[in-house]
Amino acid sequence: MTRPPRRMGPADVLWLNMDRPTNLMVIVSVVLLESVPDWDRVLDVVRERIIEPYPVFSQRARLPRGLTGHRWEDDPDFDLERHVRRATLSGAATTAAADAELQAYVEDHLPRPFDRSRPLWEVHLVDGHGSGAALVFRIHHALADGIALTRVLLGLTEDADGLPGDLVGPQATTDLATSPLATAASSDAVASGLRLAGNATRAGWDRLRSKGARAALTEAAGLTLRTGQVVSDLLLTTNPTSAVGGVPGHRKRLVWTEPLPLPGLKQAGRLVGATLNDVLLSAVAGALHDYQDERGREPVDLVTMVPVNVRPLDQPLPRELGNRFALVFLRFPSRDATPLGRLALSKARMDWLKASPEAALTFALISVIGRVPAAVERRVVDFFADKAIGVTTNVAGPRDVRYLAGVAVTGVLGWVPGSGRHTLGFCIVTYDDAVRIGIMADESVVPDPESLLAALEDEVALLVRIGDAGSGGPTAPRRRRPRS
Repeated sequence: MTRPPRRMGPADVLWLNMDRPTNLMVIVSVVLLESVPDWDRVLDVVRERIIEPYPVFSQRARLPRGLTGHRWEDDPDFDLERHVRRATLSGAATTAAADAELQAYVEDHLPRPFDRSRPLWEVHLVDGHGSGAALVFRIHHALADGIALTRVLLGLTEDADGLPGDLVGPQATTDLATSPLATAASSDAVASGLRLAGNATRAGWDRLRSKGARAALTEAAGLTLRTGQVVSDLLLTTNPTSAVGGVPGHRKRLVWTEPLPLPGLKQAGRLVGATLNDVLLSAVAGALHDYQDERGREPVDLVTMVPVNVRPLDQPLPRELGNRFALVFLRFPSRDATPLGRLALSKARMDWLKASPEAALTFALISVIGRVPAAVERRVVDFFADKAIGVTTNVAGPRDVRYLAGVAVTGVLGWVPGSGRHTLGFCIVTYDDAVRIGIMADESVVPDPESLLAALEDEVALLVRIGDAGSGGPTAPRRRRPRS
């Protein structure tokens, strides 16, 4: 039975309208598999765990007619096999060669826009990734934000006992998800951009009532000052000229690391009281420092945008999905020349962001932008997007192995799209007590992401050595639990 059209939320309209040839608003995820799953079983899993529970995957975007607004409507000719495709690679013998072949396959599809007369997503089952396979997901940002889509897509998996569930753990997304204002923000709390700062500040007053007068006054003053600083930063932040800045082109490059062990990185963080997230961000900063230096440019601090989840992770996803997230600006300490200096600065900057109302302000701002005319919308988006080199995401997955269609998942990667003049994005995904870091680079501006990847791997190795030295020796890796 055909469902009545459903109104598209303002944030979803925003991402739908942001497509441009140099930066499509498409979220790309790669799930690496130990062997090749059964094709029919993959189709069944996609149908039962994506199509049936989430109607938007069988709906297309209907553009407004007059003042009726954007809507989702059922595709009358929906065919699952039109959206789930199969390809075969050569089965390269080495991991490096197999990854390079898979990366090239995904890169070829990155610049391809979706047919707007159909649902805006596709899945590729790619055989011949070495002795295994990969599932490549391309999903338009208008359907949902990255955290929601990670929960949807990796909800295809099962644990060792065959029980289905989210691959995303309760601490998923960045550490910023714990920010009180990030989770308390509501689009209903803001009627216009002029009230952003006031609403963000008032969101913190309820937390102060149970405190003593002096403590309450101190925290209230700090919140007010931080709100003013955030508004200033949002308006005045600039991304300096650098070796990774320029005008983006149509083609993007993808590279990623092998699984990196966590114990040594955690030990490095303990030396300065930093979280694992701080350590990984400092590793990216170190790679950016070296990349700039090797190209004869004076290293500068580079700005990235970090998505912040504002959707409760302990509740089921709504059937309509949609976008509920904020963005904050993080300045990588990529000018500092010392690993521990970069780590200390990463921690300090992340701590400041966690205590600031920036996530609440940008969450409200996204809702406001999605309600203005498309021409104005694009100018505002470019104004803020051009303050950063791209987007950096960090998703925490489960510690145990998951299985998809009966096949072990060996790794997960996923990139959200850039916009405006973005040229360089990073994704950090922890899974099975290891971490992978992926890079998406604009080929016109950063044609050699392999050099950046090598610098990143060197920085991680250095941090691990520092962590091991601080703990008195290397930590034994955790043994993988076999599936019964």
